[in-house]
Amino acid sequence: MGEQVRNAGRPGIAFCAISAVDQALWDLQARLHGLSLVDLLGAAHDDVPIYGSGGFCSYSLERLQEQLGGWASQGIPRVKMKVGRDPDEDPARLDAAREAIGSDVELFVDANGAFARKQALAWAEQYRLVWGVSWFEEPVSSADLEGLRLLRDQGPPGLEIAAGEYAYVPADFRNLVGSVDCLQADVTRCGGITGLLSASGLANAHGLDVSAHCAPAISAHAFCAVERRRHLEYFHDHIRIEGMLFDGVVQPDGGVLRPDRSRPGNGLALKAQGNERFLVSSTKR
Repeated sequence: MGEQVRNAGRPGIAFCAISAVDQALWDLQARLHGLSLVDLLGAAHDDVPIYGSGGFCSYSLERLQEQLGGWASQGIPRVKMKVGRDPDEDPARLDAAREAIGSDVELFVDANGAFARKQALAWAEQYRLVWGVSWFEEPVSSADLEGLRLLRDQGPPGLEIAAGEYAYVPADFRNLVGSVDCLQADVTRCGGITGLLSASGLANAHGLDVSAHCAPAISAHAFCAVERRRHLEYFHDHIRIEGMLFDGVVQPDGGVLRPDRSRPGNGLALKAQGNERFLVSSTKR
């Protein structure tokens, strides 16, 4: 499939489609064998630690505290919020977040590449010193490998630099090695489960942990097969959509997702009712 989309450009939407097909084939194989997907893949772990992810810049301070504090109260020991859209507003937002989650819950931030290199480095120092932030995701564009390396090498101790959610083909992951503390991978973009296992092998060879980007329902199974799995992004929008559309969505248990190995494949079944409004009909002419 990868060869067939070469002329259209492998990184991008075509590889997202390939990722979906790859996931479906792995799921089908597991169901045909009467196995859970995690057992077919060969579990290196029984669960995947999660972090609550949302904290959008558009939220009011009250909504920010409600969301992040809610995850903390559920026993999720790490949460992530967005920063960088309007940096002048971020100190108040970070104060509110830390107040809501307390001192024992890890606080992560994600700039989505919003900063220039020196600006990101200055914020990194403040994030760590003032708010105890331990994870700085995409401080600069993930295409700026030198900038990521600058943050990794010169940022404050205790603050990890992460990127990789926009890695599609193996070369994208290879380019990030040496520029980040933790490699991210998105199973819906990186060539599906096959691509994820390839990225996992690369990470093992370089002593890097891998963090799952979004899609918790499918990532929980896939990342149990990743030897150096760090954690999984329990992303607000994806949680909501997965629960609306599917039965069998695994719920957090003490800050981890634990795939249901009694259900075949990825454990998901499309809900028979309640989703009629999402149907797309066509009319023959």
